[in-house]
Amino acid sequence: MNDLLILVNENDEMIGYGEKMETHVKELLHRAFSIFIQDRTTGKILIQRRAMGKYHSGGKWSNACCSHPRKDETMEDVLTTRLKEELGLTVPETVIGESGGSEPFHYMGKFTYYAPFEGLSEHEIDRVFVYDIPEELKGQIELNPEEAEALQWLTLEEIDRWCEREPEAFSAWFKRALDLARPQLAK
Repeated sequence: MNDLLILVNENDEMIGYGEKMETHVKELLHRAFSIFIQDRTTGKILIQRRAMGKYHSGGKWSNACCSHPRKDETMEDVLTTRLKEELGLTVPETVIGESGGSEPFHYMGKFTYYAPFEGLSEHEIDRVFVYDIPEELKGQIELNPEEAEALQWLTLEEIDRWCEREPEAFSAWFKRALDLARPQLAK
């Protein structure tokens, strides 16, 4: 897999490509995405604890899947590819719709953020998606230990209380992404 991330300007217009680590060291603005997985039958949302060995935010809780689209990847391709890589999920089809539609993936919007870490940063335009997981796929979830070390299914209210009580337990982008996903998660 290539590690060339999509570099963008403040208007989210592509301006080139950058090697993954170099992009983070040089604090270059690039595209990212966050996926929230919800189980409509239980009203719960899947969150993951990032693997301790991740280059930043190891051990922090975050949304079910997050990554970067890379050169020559469509958003439809990257969503299914990363769900397979991180959670072992084979999503049968990727159809992206707007919030409230009947498609399995709901595009909720995007936001820009900057978060410094030791010697690098996340400077991203993060697109947020909500995936309504079908019952038959829930048993398929299998953690990739290089990506995540634990999972929890929680209600939105439980997540909100935890974020308020212990905000440092979560990744830098989690709360903003959650706020964008909230209208679809609250249904």
